[in-house]
Amino acid sequence: MELVKADQGPEQQQVSIPDVLAVLPLPDIVVFPYMIVPLFVNRDRSAKAVDQALSENRMILMVSQKNANVDDPKAEDLHDFGTVSVIMRMLKLPDGRVRILVQGFSRAKVEYFDDSKAYITAKVEPKTEPQVVPDSPELEALIRNVKSSLEKMVSLGKNISPDLVAIATQIDDPGRLSDLVASNLDLKIDRAQEVLELLDPVARLRRVHELMAKEIGVLEIQNDINTQARGEMDKSQREFYLRQQMKAIQQELGEGNELQEEIEQYRRKIKKAKMPSEVTEEAERQLGRLERMHPDAAETATLRNYLDWMVSLPWSKSTKDNLDLKKAQKILDEDHYGLEKIKERIVEHLAVRKLKKDTKGPILCLVGPPGVGKTSLGKSIARALGRKFVRISLGGVHDEAEIRGHRRTYVGAMPGRIIQSIHQAGTNNPVFMMDEVDKIGADFRGDPSSALLEVLDPEQNFAFRDNYLGVPFDLSNVMFITTANMLDPIQPAFRDRMEIIQLSGYTEEEKVEIAKRHLMPKQTAEHGLTNEQIQFTDEGLRTIINLYTQEAGLRNLEREIAAACRKVAKQVALGEKTTRKIHTDNLDQFLGRPKIFQEELLKRDQVGVATGLAWTPVGGDVLFVEATAMKGRGGLTLTGQLGDVMKESAQAALSYARSHAKEFGISDDFFSKHDIHVHVPEGAIPKDGPSAGVTMATAILSLLTQKAVHRKIAMTG
Repeated sequence: MELVKADQGPEQQQVSIPDVLAVLPLPDIVVFPYMIVPLFVNRDRSAKAVDQALSENRMILMVSQKNANVDDPKAEDLHDFGTVSVIMRMLKLPDGRVRILVQGFSRAKVEYFDDSKAYITAKVEPKTEPQVVPDSPELEALIRNVKSSLEKMVSLGKNISPDLVAIATQIDDPGRLSDLVASNLDLKIDRAQEVLELLDPVARLRRVHELMAKEIGVLEIQNDINTQARGEMDKSQREFYLRQQMKAIQQELGEGNELQEEIEQYRRKIKKAKMPSEVTEEAERQLGRLERMHPDAAETATLRNYLDWMVSLPWSKSTKDNLDLKKAQKILDEDHYGLEKIKERIVEHLAVRKLKKDTKGPILCLVGPPGVGKTSLGKSIARALGRKFVRISLGGVHDEAEIRGHRRTYVGAMPGRIIQSIHQAGTNNPVFMMDEVDKIGADFRGDPSSALLEVLDPEQNFAFRDNYLGVPFDLSNVMFITTANMLDPIQPAFRDRMEIIQLSGYTEEEKVEIAKRHLMPKQTAEHGLTNEQIQFTDEGLRTIINLYTQEAGLRNLEREIAAACRKVAKQVALGEKTTRKIHTDNLDQFLGRPKIFQEELLKRDQVGVATGLAWTPVGGDVLFVEATAMKGRGGLTLTGQLGDVMKESAQAALSYARSHAKEFGISDDFFSKHDIHVHVPEGAIPKDGPSAGVTMATAILSLLTQKAVHRKIAMTG
């Protein structure tokens, strides 16, 4: 450990520097002694070096990299001369980065680096400056030149703090002055490193003076360029004045003006668009700005784009609703089988519109599993109403500006997706479907679902204000339909604005009917087949539904039908002309072995085994509950990956059996001398729910009374 004299202003003190220090590699800066600088520490190894320094004496070696582009520098990537510095302050930011404030302390030569630890260390030799001959005329002249050069740089526009200049004028130490000036010259890394490695204060100050002279030359050239640029600007203003005079002369001569013709076209379009008065006023104001603007001005393109949007939006254009209830019901039935609740709701809306013309459009939310026809139902509703249909997918949208649009100050700004879709529809009363509203994201740019609150509120959406347009647009005539797979992710305020309609999965009979009416004709046509070349029996379809698919919707069923059509298409293409009737017995020839194995009934009645009914996302299923007893102390063991609710149901079932023991002929000491084990098979599948209590109670009572439960009785509740 070596003692080094440190300059701390008016006082001089000796501070010990350890022989080995942690190293902080610097990619784009050189730290000089006496220099106070804030730094961001982004690298893991550098952060560990900072932690090590803080845990000991707060000293760390600042060494510049030879190549700033190296992200993970090794010992060979670092200069062997640096600055011992003191960490004055450290702050950990929320994003994981570390910000430190360091002060240079002493120059140091690196004898060797050690790269074997979690951070780089170095054996250092602190360097002291040689003594300077005091009152030397040459030194006095050099110091004065440096100070005057610093003042000249400030006068030429160099961004140097006045406080720094004031401090420099008070310093007569050549080493201290050279380091202070060099740290504020914006030197390249190699030049700054060169200055750092000069130990002789006079030689270092002379080198800094040379660099200042070069910087002054650059600043003088820069000022000359700025003066020339101002002259060019005055010239452009003079040209603008002349153009204005030429424009007036052309008008006097009656010559054509393209911009004036364009403005007249915009004026006619504004009148034709039949905008509300507030919107018309804003459009004419922007048109006036365009009229006063020079044709070559950069902002004319932005104004033209804005006016194009304003005049092309359907402010007063709407389609007439089809109020024939029977025709609407027929269209809905043609497109979709089942879904009676939503069809009834649409027909009710039409009936109300027939009686009251100015009824606001409903805001419906269709909630159901994938593949039940939520999106296609929107198109069918639009066809039944005689309206245009537009759809946007909100899955993954996380920027509020996608809904409300960007302000016109941004380059490439456009209206949000709401206004864009209305523009695409060409009418102000389309059926507007927002898909996947439960999958909207949110981040630092805002929450899109909050922006949709105004869109989906009938009390507010008559004056929806897009950020790009800056004027209100009436959305009250739009019929909004949203879709979601689950309600839980939708925030309560958003959910409260919508009428929730649950679409459960289809039953087996409904799936068979839909396959016959829609899926089979569609896939037959898409594969170039005729009804004579391929036929599905009802039993064959039921087998596909039960043994090859397991879903609430119809997508996998359509895929299996398509797979069978491809097999038949191949046979037809090979020249075979026999009719292919697909039924249960030959289904494996077209689709392979069954993919789903359904739970079968017990082969015989058993004691301690009861059959329950279970709910799954893809439909109902059966669930067996098994109970057995063994000698013990009255404990209850539950297995089969049961959730908390099912565990409580089992405990309640046992309590019921104990409280009614006499009624069932069970001895009083049975429970104190036996343990009961309740198991629900398929232990790899988590199970939970409130409706298994009666099944568990039945299984336990069957065990205790030694009476078998009929295998064809299933229960829930």
